[in-house]
Amino acid sequence: MSKFELKLPQMGESVAEATLTSWLKEVGDTIEMDEAVFEIATDKVDSEVPSEVDGILLEKRFNVDDVIQVGDVVAVIQIEGEAENTSSGIDSEGESEVEDAMEEPVMALENQMTQVKESVSAPAHDFSSSERFYSPLVKNIAKEEGVSMEELEAIVGTGLEGRVTKNDIMAFLEQRSTNGSKPAETTTTTTVEEKVTTTEPKAQKEAAEKPKTAPVQVGKDDEVIPLTRMGKLIAHHMVESVSTSAHVQSFVEVDVTNVVNWRNKVKKAFEEREGEKLTFTPIFMEAVAMALKKYPMMNISLDGDKVIKKKHINLGMAAALPDGNLIVPVIKNADQLNLVGMANTVNDLASRARNNQLKPDEVKDGTYTVTNVGSFGSVFGTPIINQPQVGILALGAIRKMPSVIETDQGEYIGIRSKMFLSHSYDHRVVNGALGGMFVKAVADYLEAWDINREI
Repeated sequence: MSKFELKLPQMGESVAEATLTSWLKEVGDTIEMDEAVFEIATDKVDSEVPSEVDGILLEKRFNVDDVIQVGDVVAVIQIEGEAENTSSGIDSEGESEVEDAMEEPVMALENQMTQVKESVSAPAHDFSSSERFYSPLVKNIAKEEGVSMEELEAIVGTGLEGRVTKNDIMAFLEQRSTNGSKPAETTTTTTVEEKVTTTEPKAQKEAAEKPKTAPVQVGKDDEVIPLTRMGKLIAHHMVESVSTSAHVQSFVEVDVTNVVNWRNKVKKAFEEREGEKLTFTPIFMEAVAMALKKYPMMNISLDGDKVIKKKHINLGMAAALPDGNLIVPVIKNADQLNLVGMANTVNDLASRARNNQLKPDEVKDGTYTVTNVGSFGSVFGTPIINQPQVGILALGAIRKMPSVIETDQGEYIGIRSKMFLSHSYDHRVVNGALGGMFVKAVADYLEAWDINREI
């Protein structure tokens, strides 16, 4: 017998952790390869994590609602024979039984000592009332060291979305120890002028300098609706993007009459042949992919003082969920798909996004994002960049409008189908010329659409 460590998989370049939402198996249950063991949630997707081996669930390392870092061991599975990914410390049955025999009483003793220490030497603090997220590890350190709610709230977090990490709280404790036993201030009294000098820890000083949000008055007839977990994560992600990138916008009006007429001509035959509806989305996605090939410096990310030029064109497609939240499935290698392949991929991802059936791999590695604000009736919008990308395109509503049409025989007024493209881009690395030329390239591709194109 040997043991296999089931770890939290990588779920995207900007995803470092996930919340354990439920266990699908109990200790002692038999597990088959590719069978789901537990469910996790990130700011991008809810997903099941399958087992990579056949075996029996031996140990759960985390509880529901715990935050897990990518690469952490979440479960231990007992398997027959040798496992490829077992850790070096539990290679054989004999060694693991000896280690388990030694570790269990030690861990039990450590847990007892921790409980005694918390109940005797540390004041009981309840951090559940805070609107800010703290990991179980940070909460335990705070309880053990007697850190009050006010002190914890004042610590500036350096983790994902400003979360307080272990290093942040340890640095605070070290600074508090250096400044003296009082965490909030160190007071020195002089005998000459009886002056009192107060020194605040850096974290508290920075927090005090931040502008405070005005309190919201709640009337007796008002309804208070708590944000969902995904809602909170999206809110933090949006604020982080605005504070990271210098957002600017370029707008282009596009005549899509040829696109509209062509789609009306072929959509019935396409649906009968492919069993899928032909929407405008795959057409727009094709245009964006072609523009990214023409202007590859829009297909980049900024990492400190380095620009990462992406080899693959992976288009994020913002999709609305039934609860009002958004999710962004990714069309991988979009420039290599023909229009039929693009339509099938778009319909499949959109359908499974609405039913919460996307896999973690299908919402990661996006290099540019497209969002359709026109589906809600908006003429145009100013979308927020999906980090760590540098651009996002909003598609406005298609409307019939009177327009001046130029011909060799002169000009006349006609009815045309038009829409606005709104391009938000990161002005730190994308100047106005590139941002404008890119969205103009998308417009030119759509306006030059071949009305006789075969599909």
